[in-house]
Amino acid sequence: MSLEPSAAAGGFIVARDPASPPGGLEGAVVAIGNFDGVHRGHQAVIARARALADRLGKPCAVVTFEPHPADFFAGRPVVHRLTPESSKAVALSRLRLDGVVVLSFDASLAQLDAEAFVAEILVRRLGVSGAVVGYDFHFGKGRGGSPAFLAEAGARHGFAVEIVEKITADERGSLDAVHSSGVRDALERGDVALARKLLGNPFFVIGEVIHGQKLGRTIGFPTANLRIDPSCGLAYGIYAVRLAVDGKVLDGVASWGRRPTVDNGAPLLEVYVFDFSGDLYGKTVEVIFVDWIRPEAKFDGLEALTAQIEKDCADAREILGRA
Repeated sequence: MSLEPSAAAGGFIVARDPASPPGGLEGAVVAIGNFDGVHRGHQAVIARARALADRLGKPCAVVTFEPHPADFFAGRPVVHRLTPESSKAVALSRLRLDGVVVLSFDASLAQLDAEAFVAEILVRRLGVSGAVVGYDFHFGKGRGGSPAFLAEAGARHGFAVEIVEKITADERGSLDAVHSSGVRDALERGDVALARKLLGNPFFVIGEVIHGQKLGRTIGFPTANLRIDPSCGLAYGIYAVRLAVDGKVLDGVASWGRRPTVDNGAPLLEVYVFDFSGDLYGKTVEVIFVDWIRPEAKFDGLEALTAQIEKDCADAREILGRA
């Protein structure tokens, strides 16, 4: 699932591979990077871009790449994605941004050297008035473009460049552990509470509710089932969650995994929403992970599974009552 270029909510513009500056983003100041997870370190770069855009009286956008360059060069998905394209767009839309420009990372883009990237992408196709990158950002063929090169190129081409030096802390504390790999490590252990601290926001996934085996109905726990992005590396287990749909946020408990008691099938996210009787089939929902409850486990039949689900629900209600 991806957001198309015309998909904009509340004025937020999503443009994929524009040939000329997208309407509403003309002369934008752009923050450039992969921004997987849109974590607190990323947010610092974006905030700097917003501040520069405000000074210049220009719109502010993120320039990012899909697929992840590491996936492109490997020829297959190798990165545990924190925010696949649609989730990244949603996370960015919640910041003080006017839009996002998604560039397809393909063979032609990979072959652009640093000067060509500046001249072709930033100047001709986007017409930027400014660019902001982190101190360790590199771009262009062979990662030949450094922050210093971008600053020099900006001076030649007439757009402002700011380099965000390493930031050690923000208002929420130390940033020493804040990087995408640190968030991935936390999620691979099921530690969504730590991931929330590193991201600055709860970890979430977005997906369409699909029909399942409807086994949950027979044992009194009907679930909303989602096939989420296959790159998700979240640990299999049971989580206290909230589900956002149609402007409402509902409490629940979720199972993410292969259902070893039932069929040990393809990974599926199953969400039991407390005190809810509506129809969610076909709706796109956001599942917000609040805390870990326990690992996925195999039980001796449906009776034992049902008893455990009842305990999981009680644990989730207690966790969500504190959150």
